Amino acid sequence: MTTTATFTGSPFLSLHLLETLIAVLPVRDENGAPKSIVYGGAERHMITSQARRRAERVHARDRANAGVGALAGRSTGIRTREWALITARELASQHGWDKDEAVRTARAVIEATGLKFGDPAKKTVANLTKVLLFAPADAGSRIAAHIADHSEELRTWTVEYSAAQASSAKPKKGTRKAAADTDAESAEAPESSAAAKDLPALPPGTRAAVLTALAPRDAIDIALYGRFLAEIADSPNVDGAVQSSHAFTVHEAEQVDDFYAAADDAKLDRKKHALDFLDAADDAGAGMTGYQSLISGTFYRHAVLDRIKLRKNLRAAGMSEEEAEEASVAAEAEFVNSFVDAFPEAKKNSTASTGSLPALVLAFEGDRPYNYAGAFQQPIDEKGEDGPAGPAAVRRLLAHHAFVSERRPDIKTGRVLTYDPQIDNLLGELKALGAKPVTKIKELTA
Repeated sequence: MTTTATFTGSPFLSLHLLETLIAVLPVRDENGAPKSIVYGGAERHMITSQARRRAERVHARDRANAGVGALAGRSTGIRTREWALITARELASQHGWDKDEAVRTARAVIEATGLKFGDPAKKTVANLTKVLLFAPADAGSRIAAHIADHSEELRTWTVEYSAAQASSAKPKKGTRKAAADTDAESAEAPESSAAAKDLPALPPGTRAAVLTALAPRDAIDIALYGRFLAEIADSPNVDGAVQSSHAFTVHEAEQVDDFYAAADDAKLDRKKHALDFLDAADDAGAGMTGYQSLISGTFYRHAVLDRIKLRKNLRAAGMSEEEAEEASVAAEAEFVNSFVDAFPEAKKNSTASTGSLPALVLAFEGDRPYNYAGAFQQPIDEKGEDGPAGPAAVRRLLAHHAFVSERRPDIKTGRVLTYDPQIDNLLGELKALGAKPVTKIKELTA
């Protein structure tokens, strides 16, 4: 008889990170400007938790798919609107279906399960779901395999479904809807839905197969970050085990509007090799000019892993207690690695932002989450007695942690990791760290 493993450690792992970024733009608002918040009476630059979480999730997934890291070989998820197209590609490439028939069938099957699609009259969105759906990466191949196994039944059903759908979309003669002008109809395109009247129901076995394929199952990143799907009531949602905060600068925001000029290679080449004055006498100046906003600063960010929730999510996905324990340990290790190493990729080629390394990472366990944003409510004054923001933020964060640790007995001894030799020297000078220095990411977890 196999003995099951039961988790008995601290339920929460708190992570706190300080990083200094120079002339970057990891996230932008709807106007292309850097995002910001006002905190402690001062404007701060902000990098949203959504951008960080996606960077972490994709970083872990790519490593797992490449056979690298603690999650190597384990199932991960994809968040996309293209599940019908993914399924259709599988039908065409693996099961020999005609491409157009594969798309029609995959779209009809997934739509009849309960997901809404874009306006059929618009080719760009006709085969895309209205919402992003986070599901295991193999969901498309599973749905395709079921469709192929029941091809005769589902081909007949798809013809009936499409015909009924087309019929229900046509307004009856003499009705107010038929008399409405074309512009009004196109302004509000009707949402496609399997709930429409007179549409043939999807065979129960097929609907069950699609729901199973789209269910979170053993996808580790869904257990970590969660998902919410309101359109299908009987498809399970997952309350993620990871809580993430928005990152913000520990000092007032500093922004530069960088003017750039791009050269027209063909024009300059022609002028350089001109044979007469007509070729040479061309308009001067750059091929294109513009401005981009860039930000610099030392950022504080924070995340918490709910270890109990992670194990519950994996058990709910069908794992045994022992399997869930093993997967949770691997997931925690990869989550911590991604928290430290992953970075949003916006403007990465023009700013080299993804090469940034944190100045300090603080990790510790406790019976509840701990957020140390309050340590930076008073902005650091780099021009005053605080000095450079990086070292000043390290002093303030560790002093805050040591102070809280004395008053909260559930907090276990923390670990700190730095990639900055100046900060490493500083750690040696500080008397009370409230944490143990380590040199590897894997040592940040107990």
